[in-house]
Amino acid sequence: MRVATDIGGTFTDLACVTDTGELRLEKSSSTPGQFEVGVDDVLGKTGIARGDGIEAFVHGTTVVINALLERTGTVTALLTTAGFRDVLEIGRASRPDLYNFRYRKPEPFVPRYLRFDVRERCDETGAELEPLSVADCESAVAAARAAGAKAVAICFLHAYANPDHERRCAEVVRQLWPEAFVTMSHECTQEWREYERSNTAVLNAYVQETASTYLDRLERRLDKRGIRRSLFVMQSNGGMVSFPHARELPIKLVESGPAAGVIAAATLGERSGRPNVITLDIGGTTAKTSLIENGAVRLTTDYHVDWAPDRAGYPIKTPVVDIVEIGAGGGSIAWVGDPARLGLGPRSAGAVPGPACYPDGGAEPTLTDANLVAGRINPDYFLGGQMTVSVERARQALQTVAGPLGMSVEDAALGIIRLANAKMLNAIKLVSVRRGYDPRDFYLMAFGGGGPLHAVALGSELRVRGVIIPPAPGNFSAVGMLLTNLRADWVRTRLLPVAEESASAIGEVWDGLDAQARAYFAREGVAADALTLVRSADMRYAGQEHTVNVPIAQGQASAEILERFHELHERSYTFRLGAPAQFVNFHLTALGPAQRELFTPAPTSDTDQRGAPTHRPVLFDGLGTVPTAIHRRAALPPGTVISGPAVIEEAGSSTVAHPGQTVTVDDWGNLVIEWHGRKEEA
Repeated sequence: MRVATDIGGTFTDLACVTDTGELRLEKSSSTPGQFEVGVDDVLGKTGIARGDGIEAFVHGTTVVINALLERTGTVTALLTTAGFRDVLEIGRASRPDLYNFRYRKPEPFVPRYLRFDVRERCDETGAELEPLSVADCESAVAAARAAGAKAVAICFLHAYANPDHERRCAEVVRQLWPEAFVTMSHECTQEWREYERSNTAVLNAYVQETASTYLDRLERRLDKRGIRRSLFVMQSNGGMVSFPHARELPIKLVESGPAAGVIAAATLGERSGRPNVITLDIGGTTAKTSLIENGAVRLTTDYHVDWAPDRAGYPIKTPVVDIVEIGAGGGSIAWVGDPARLGLGPRSAGAVPGPACYPDGGAEPTLTDANLVAGRINPDYFLGGQMTVSVERARQALQTVAGPLGMSVEDAALGIIRLANAKMLNAIKLVSVRRGYDPRDFYLMAFGGGGPLHAVALGSELRVRGVIIPPAPGNFSAVGMLLTNLRADWVRTRLLPVAEESASAIGEVWDGLDAQARAYFAREGVAADALTLVRSADMRYAGQEHTVNVPIAQGQASAEILERFHELHERSYTFRLGAPAQFVNFHLTALGPAQRELFTPAPTSDTDQRGAPTHRPVLFDGLGTVPTAIHRRAALPPGTVISGPAVIEEAGSSTVAHPGQTVTVDDWGNLVIEWHGRKEEA
């Protein structure tokens, strides 16, 4: 048996697959402050106990991102090259929105009194210019301990090219202060950019105690259930890593859960013949979207925590699945601003107290309450009937915004849904239109508890090829964790011209990265011949600041690489130049052995199992209350065709099809929704 658990803002999801291939799903409320309790609860609901023969346990956690957003990590000190003490304060000296007068510069995670100069210097090639001052390291350790720090980040100038000074400094720190959590910047990334490297090292040190403590508590809980071997955590890059490695570099877990949903979408899309997919994952707290082209998941090393139009956030220079995230989930709270206007999020009711309709929910209205009042959620079948929700409490909460705005509760519900859709639509455009992709070339695959509720309206607006609701959308990220490989990524900065005379130097870079990958996976017990190595490079025209990432095949000629760079640059920036091109960063992804097959076509059926649908009134924008057919998804065999309006219910979510739309159950068990007479292309 393989088991995966995913902690969300509202629910903790579980997916497990037995040795016979049976997929089992379960949900339980998340337990903020003690998330391991929620994991234990959902394992208990599934009936998993000692002796069940668990082959692997994969976990997605929000502990790291929560610690960063809530500032609940460890007091951290920074040791850096003399003269660079204020790099966290200076940052990039730029504004994310030039004309936004509400912009405020992000406050560093390490205050100035905990930032210490250390005399040392290497140049950009790694050559030593000034030896490391051990005395400076020792005095910095004494001062940091006296100031109450418990973690130390070390980031020296050009350590990506030569990390020897960082290693020697770390030895000094550990000798004098063995209980401190120590992070060296070159362990997190070997990519240039001093501010970004410094911030990445600081954030890793800041959350290291939090992550280690949580994983220790979770491991003890799992041990009591007899789950002791093959314990993995989902990483932000779409792969998994063992618990020991996760404790060392927890910053790589910052988008742990959402990355798994994108992996599952890419796998299902490619296997069902739809490799171009835009994902929409709506959970209890946030909505997340990503773009998949030709089955390939996009990664970025330009990820920012806590980014918003009026703040730059904090950069993390580690590979992260390219996801845009907004504060618009099922628990997002609606409010009335001044002057009178309707607002939604980013504040969320979360798991405690939860939406107003929950048994112990709050008093403020949420997006879930709006969907319940609109008739899109069945109060008698919420979580498959495991939780009783109240339409009356939802209406009372919505009245708090409907009254000040002078509208009915129903109009307020539709207004909240419309506002949520507008926010989600903008997020989807950020990963598609703003990056040179036409949504009409893609399918929109929606999952999470709220994705199927909103996807059809968004897909119709974007004119995508069709909307896909995969099997088990409410547990889809947990399902994705069952499909992941062991994975690690390395990035190394080396400025080289794109020319045949660079072949020797380029070969040295790749050989060094390959050696790192083999050594890393040898510690995980994976043989070198079982690895799959994937290469790419960040490239630019000489003199440019920005780069584009170009896939590279082993032994590929420089002329072919250069032509591919021109094509990708033109798509991203609408032009190409005749100027010389450069390699900037070399990327290597190493993948362990693939997991067993999970997604298989749904079994065919010769009999019509649909039965007669029930009906209830549902609110639709611009149409008012419409009598709507209600179907149970489990009773719909492949080949079933349903005309909207319709709501298709399942334990973890509900799919809403509007009037004039058609829902087809395909051979893979997907719900495929089309409209305006447009049929899915062969």
